Amino acid sequence: MAYLKSIFDNDFYKFTMQFAVSKLFPKAQARYQFINRGKHRFPPGFNERLRDAIQEMAQLKLTKAEKEFLREKCPYIDPTYLDFLQGYRYDPEEVRITQEETELTISIEGYWYRTILWEVPIMSLICELYYELNDAVRLSNPEVCQIVEDKMVKYDKLDITLADFGTRRRHSYEVHDLVLHTLKNHPSRTFIGTSNVHLAMKYETTPIGTHAHEWFMFHAAKYGYKMANLLGLEHWSEVYRGDLGIALSDTYTTQVFFKQFDKKLTKLFDGVRHDSGDPLVFAQMTIDHYKKHGIDPRSKTIIFSDGLDYEKVEHIVNFCEGKIGHSFGIGTDLTNDVGLPRMNIVLKMVEAKPEDGEWTEVIKLSDEPNKHTGSAREISIAKEILKIQDE
Repeated sequence: MAYLKSIFDNDFYKFTMQFAVSKLFPKAQARYQFINRGKHRFPPGFNERLRDAIQEMAQLKLTKAEKEFLREKCPYIDPTYLDFLQGYRYDPEEVRITQEETELTISIEGYWYRTILWEVPIMSLICELYYELNDAVRLSNPEVCQIVEDKMVKYDKLDITLADFGTRRRHSYEVHDLVLHTLKNHPSRTFIGTSNVHLAMKYETTPIGTHAHEWFMFHAAKYGYKMANLLGLEHWSEVYRGDLGIALSDTYTTQVFFKQFDKKLTKLFDGVRHDSGDPLVFAQMTIDHYKKHGIDPRSKTIIFSDGLDYEKVEHIVNFCEGKIGHSFGIGTDLTNDVGLPRMNIVLKMVEAKPEDGEWTEVIKLSDEPNKHTGSAREISIAKEILKIQDE
């Protein structure tokens, strides 16, 4: 039965955002909704098994060793937040789950500083339970490890660095653990860390991440679309003072992002993350942006993280080599390459309620139209405000 083993079994950027939210927006509220992009059919009783697993999460708490790990690895995080996290408990009452035949509905609501931790572990539980309850037989443990090892041998030849970003759509905790064990013991410097804090601690590697789309989506709800990227990054820099300096670029399209990524922020942030659209088009836009501001692109880094596999990474490396720094966050292709169809699911913020504000729909305008989230009406409004031409 799929259960989480640690409160740290989550992506690092959820904790870094939680710290920033608790500091800047402690009274903000949020709503999240499950989106079944892959049209997966869930077996009878799936909702009950998932609810049981979520109920068990209420027992999770930060251990002294985990607190010490964060204190040592993340000196930019205030000790007050570490004390807060030590007292934090998941509240299953914030999660609503229903099932009609094979259709699963999940919604989350509560204070943003609390509900922000739900997304990744719920998605990982959905994946693990889906395979478990459908009696899907994966490859053996040695085969899983050999696949990862073979990939790393190929990645080594590209002379790159990469991190594991595969928590949310992993096959299972067991597979994720096997993957990290293989990556950690592989004899090269290619692997540099993981987004999963629990496994970073277990395998004595670096937890990696900064912020996600919801950070900018909330800023749009509070300050408007035109100010979302600018103020989102200004507030991030206020909290982290130069640490965690990779900016996510595609919440309202990369073209809009670079208009708001002014010279101060361009110099302050170490680089940007690519998460949708053509990676080579993005790389050229990024290079052009740095050159426009008199910055050598080779002094900055792009973190590529959009559905990567070896062929895609090789393609990107061939384009970027000698032009701009680059690194890679590889997700499902590492943690769910086990001989079974991979799941295509997301769990996104859909509404936000700033302090003294009203519930406001939030959307994401990806560089790929099929990855937009939100109602057609709100997407149309945002495009008009931001002067985005229809695709």
